[in-house]
Amino acid sequence: MTDDSTTLLLGGRIHSPSNPDATAMAISGGTIVWVGQDGPGRALHPGARVHDLDGAFVAPGFVDAHVHATATGLHLAGLDLGGIADAAGLLAAVRAAARPGEVLIAHGWDETTWTGDRLPSRAEIDEAAGGAPVYLGRVDVHSALVSTALVDLAPAARGAAGWSPEGPLTRDAHHHVRGAVRAALTREQRRRAQDAFLRLAAARGIVSVHECAGPDISGEDDLAELLALAAEPGYPQVVGYWGELEAVDVAHRHDLPGLAGDLFVDGALGSRTAALHQPYLDEPGSTGARYLDADTIAAHLVACTEAGLQAGFHVIGDAGVAEVVRGFQLAEKTVGQRALAGRHHRLEHLEMIDTEQAKALAGWGVTGSVQPQFDALWGGPDGMYAQRLGRERSEPMNPFAMLAAEGVLLAFGSDCPVTPLQPWESVRAAIHHRTPGSGLSARAAFTAHTRGGHRAAGVHDGVTGSLVPGAPAHYAIWDAADLVVAAPDSRVQRWSTDPRSRVPALPPLEDGAPLPVCLRTVRGGEVLYDAFTSAE
Repeated sequence: MTDDSTTLLLGGRIHSPSNPDATAMAISGGTIVWVGQDGPGRALHPGARVHDLDGAFVAPGFVDAHVHATATGLHLAGLDLGGIADAAGLLAAVRAAARPGEVLIAHGWDETTWTGDRLPSRAEIDEAAGGAPVYLGRVDVHSALVSTALVDLAPAARGAAGWSPEGPLTRDAHHHVRGAVRAALTREQRRRAQDAFLRLAAARGIVSVHECAGPDISGEDDLAELLALAAEPGYPQVVGYWGELEAVDVAHRHDLPGLAGDLFVDGALGSRTAALHQPYLDEPGSTGARYLDADTIAAHLVACTEAGLQAGFHVIGDAGVAEVVRGFQLAEKTVGQRALAGRHHRLEHLEMIDTEQAKALAGWGVTGSVQPQFDALWGGPDGMYAQRLGRERSEPMNPFAMLAAEGVLLAFGSDCPVTPLQPWESVRAAIHHRTPGSGLSARAAFTAHTRGGHRAAGVHDGVTGSLVPGAPAHYAIWDAADLVVAAPDSRVQRWSTDPRSRVPALPPLEDGAPLPVCLRTVRGGEVLYDAFTSAE
């Protein structure tokens, strides 16, 4: 017998490995206490508050394992350059949005999709901005076009690595101007941006995010304010990571699980700063930028392992990955394989990796925090990766199937604002990889964006991220009852998994199929987002 402190969900599809045919679920005290069929549910929980799902789909809440909350919130309220088609369009957008005395922050231009590849000059940006400080971040957030007025706020950018008097700023010069933008924000602006981001995450069925902060990205005050905001009722969990060497005190000060996330070993392919063994196809004189060597990587791994923290690095290019693997090899000589693997260190992006490297990383218990939408946006024979590297080098990128087969734990993220905060899109992108054989099954992809994210943050209880008795009630309810997908023989199929497999079904995830709409997001029994309109 239960009382009205128990909530009973009835009449839906419950994505539960303990009962693939379940249509009902009971929650009490923030914990799932029962999963099964409607009739037994009513009989076992007669005093429960009943929510009629009316055919809706209930699944574990998503975890986004790589986000930048404030930057995304500012992007939501700012100028979106994603639809710009050429330099003239970018300048027109700046001219319309710039305000005297205010820093204009815009994001998302990608010249590889433009009708022409000419970038606007700084003089043209100055004219369009009317003298206002302007920061125009490239889609990968590793370079930016800026106005002279913004450079004047960051004089150290002039002459720094990555400085250009006309074109985009990269490397240290980019860090300097981004720091000037950050310094220009008020505390209230940051709070509004963080609130907007967290509310959007909840509306997308996300119960937890991993904030990848650092001194060159967001700042310690920004991270502290985000963690404080997320501790208030009604927000998704924020797991904070700080990307800085020799910063154990920062991790302890903010009770962080690790010094990981965007601690840069290299940059990004779009900005030609990812570290490569061979030069870029479209910039033959450059092999990118490597910011950390194997000895430094090893020292960080040792320090974090001995301090009981996760270490981690941002690494994309093949030369960067090779340096990380050498760093792990050196660290193992100091702390041993068992201790190294026991901390579950993590690598962000991990796009250019071979089988032997993956096997070695799996032996050290490394998590790959990867972004499937990167492949969807930039993979394929004509995508940005092929433009930068050529088809032969770009086709093996983001090898999710190989990583999983070699035992690397995968956790999915968006790296927002680099790609949209759209978890179902990430699951679909992982399934329909642009390189045949590199994608995952629907089940593996969904697990990587739910349970995998909890495990990446150090939760290894075996139940969190699943809808089974004893698990925390982290779930989302989706309007998916009417979703259909056309089968190859033109018949209509509902749901994507063969029920004979005894694996809980997922909504159709074929290319072009409509994706579920979130009705409610719940974390630990607390409702974070609610648009549920069915009778209860």
